[in-house]
Amino acid sequence: MKYVIIGAGAAGVRAAETLRSVDADGSITLVSGEPGPPYARMAIPYILSGRIDEEGAHQRREANHFDLLKIRYLNNKALAVHAGPDGGTVDLDDGSRLEYDRLLVATGSSPSLPPVAGTDTPGVVACWTLEDARVIAGKLKPGARVVMVGAGFVAGVCMKSLVESGVKLSIIAGRAGQILRSMMTPVGSSMLQRWLESKGVNVITKGRTERIEPGPRLVMDNQTLDADLIILATGVHPNLSFLEGVGAEVNEGIVIDDRMRTSVPCIYAAGDVAQGRDFSTGEWVVHALQPTATEHGRVAALNMAGRDVPYRGSLSMNVLDTVGLNSYTLGLWKGQEGGEVAELVDEAHYHYTRLCFHGDVLVGAIIIGAPNAVGAIRGLIQTRRNLGRWKDELLKNPHRVVDAFVDLNE
Repeated sequence: MKYVIIGAGAAGVRAAETLRSVDADGSITLVSGEPGPPYARMAIPYILSGRIDEEGAHQRREANHFDLLKIRYLNNKALAVHAGPDGGTVDLDDGSRLEYDRLLVATGSSPSLPPVAGTDTPGVVACWTLEDARVIAGKLKPGARVVMVGAGFVAGVCMKSLVESGVKLSIIAGRAGQILRSMMTPVGSSMLQRWLESKGVNVITKGRTERIEPGPRLVMDNQTLDADLIILATGVHPNLSFLEGVGAEVNEGIVIDDRMRTSVPCIYAAGDVAQGRDFSTGEWVVHALQPTATEHGRVAALNMAGRDVPYRGSLSMNVLDTVGLNSYTLGLWKGQEGGEVAELVDEAHYHYTRLCFHGDVLVGAIIIGAPNAVGAIRGLIQTRRNLGRWKDELLKNPHRVVDAFVDLNE
């Protein structure tokens, strides 16, 4: 059996290793679109802060890790995929062609740049790759003026390293007017914004970015910001262009079934590029989360190797360290129609707890500043445990969620 995996992020690496564990003789080729060994994208903030060097971001420490597993590792970009009923080929940017019986697409995402002029101006960079990290690190000096366009999860991941370096950071929330809107209620966003401002961050929630000029300079409709560095953190989109013409169904990402197969039988997909099952809703969505990517890769590999392993779905869960204030969103944190919500807000201590119920089941939560309850909350959501008498108790006092978890599991 010939296996080809395009993409060497969390999904691709786990898939390659899983394939070798269940198929000792198959040919496995892992293709990375970036130079160097596979690295963890979520480690970039730790590189910027100086906590680790680039080698510390490598997914596997041994230089010969893939050689020992007899996995062929290539640094090439996939240009096109061709598929027949029982396999196909992948065209690479060096002119070579790989044959496969089973193909896994695990190409992840790329930054979505804002629709304004000047995004290619010197001193303007995304915060996504190791090369981006090198550019940013070279500018992180005390007093340097850094403007970050975007205030979602990608921006949130990078904020701590920037603030700790001593730069003067401004964050543009954009038309939404709310930071971290995709993972937080207005109550939680307001609390995190106050926290950032207490750390000296200039959070701009009004105005529209019009263009970027040399300098670099960010021009808005209500003000102009001169900078030493502008970071674009306005979201991401799946890397799919090389699949044009192959026949795979694409919506928000590549549409897959519960065995990680695409609509082309010999092609599978995993990670940020795949539109997989959501544990909470049963719907098919893109969860750009590292734990999801890793599990996607494992399950996809098992099915590629002939095992019949269904994927139960991924739990939407975001964990963010916002300059020292931790926040967590799990499951259906917005709540569910016909359900109930309990909230406790402690503005003085930056604590926020929101529990969302549907019937007697906990279906979602937001936690800011109180991480000791997160494990219990995740356990109750994923097991869909009937809360019984604890439902009314938690509606009155959400802080007792750990007591509920312990009692229900005795």
